[in-house]
Amino acid sequence: MKRDIAVIRLLLHAAILLPLIFWGCDVNSPEEETFSNDRSFMQNKLLGRGINIGNALEAPNEGEWGVTLQADYFTKIRSAGFSSVRLPIRWSAHCSGSFPYTIDQAFLNRVEWAVNQSLNSGLAVIINMHHYNDLFSFPEEEKSRFLSLWKQIGERFKNYDSRLFFEILNEPNGNLTPERWNVFLKNALDTIRVSNPERTVIIGTAEWGGFSSVSKLSLPAGDKNLIVTVHYYQPFQFTHQGAEWVEGSNAWLGTTWNGSAGELQMMESDFLQAVTWARQKNIPLNLGEFGAYNKAWMTSRVKWTAAVRQLAEKYSMSWNYWEFCAGFGIYDRTTAQFNPALLGALIPPV
Repeated sequence: MKRDIAVIRLLLHAAILLPLIFWGCDVNSPEEETFSNDRSFMQNKLLGRGINIGNALEAPNEGEWGVTLQADYFTKIRSAGFSSVRLPIRWSAHCSGSFPYTIDQAFLNRVEWAVNQSLNSGLAVIINMHHYNDLFSFPEEEKSRFLSLWKQIGERFKNYDSRLFFEILNEPNGNLTPERWNVFLKNALDTIRVSNPERTVIIGTAEWGGFSSVSKLSLPAGDKNLIVTVHYYQPFQFTHQGAEWVEGSNAWLGTTWNGSAGELQMMESDFLQAVTWARQKNIPLNLGEFGAYNKAWMTSRVKWTAAVRQLAEKYSMSWNYWEFCAGFGIYDRTTAQFNPALLGALIPPV
């Protein structure tokens, strides 16, 4: 009887304490880390704080957009406090026009040089497939070339260690619809896995890589070595004001971003679209691109950049700022100096 009373008392105490325990730690809080400690999450931590070296290898030909890769870029990026680089690459401009769509060896050697510079500087590195415009317009006609390119890339880099990441395709759009992209990404992943069964592969969303399209992404079941990447350039009228390639963008000149409560709330709401989905799928997130063009006021650029970086880190996202030394850049090639305000927004002084 005493033992029964003791059990009853214990159950009553538990009934009182358990709600208090769970009230004190909100298990549904989006800020709380709930993921398992598997390979893909460890790899995402390896990417950490990164930067794109844009306008170089994704130009039609390197140098045509003003940027030619230099060996000291990589050491300077590492010394500034970054842990990874993303190399946008226009493979489709450097291969034969018929099967087996052989990649030009000089270009392939140049990409490998950049990968080696990254790794030798202590940086993890992402190589992607950028500006494949024909694939966006004519996906079925280009599918064979798309897969052949990844077969060749996989073979060339199969012996590199886990600090090298593959990103299947930058910003799928146009006729490469979300439904079609889900098929193409599976086919590309199958192709990569033949030569790189342990490589961490990064997959972006359709409809230009935005946050709102994550719900349309269907990932292959059973592959636990994937990272999903999203891009963020909102509000677009701020980040792309005066951008020469965006029609009507001069009308946006003078648009500011002040970090008001409303602006920050809108930004966090955008992020939660991706974060909530990723937590449900138990997959890590990378913020592969974010930046504000140099026609915006510097004060606003710094505030916006810092706010995006802080949110990415709040939700355990690795990130790669767009970009190093061109229109969105944080490094001036002429003076060989970083912009201290933008660099501080990305890598705060300790």
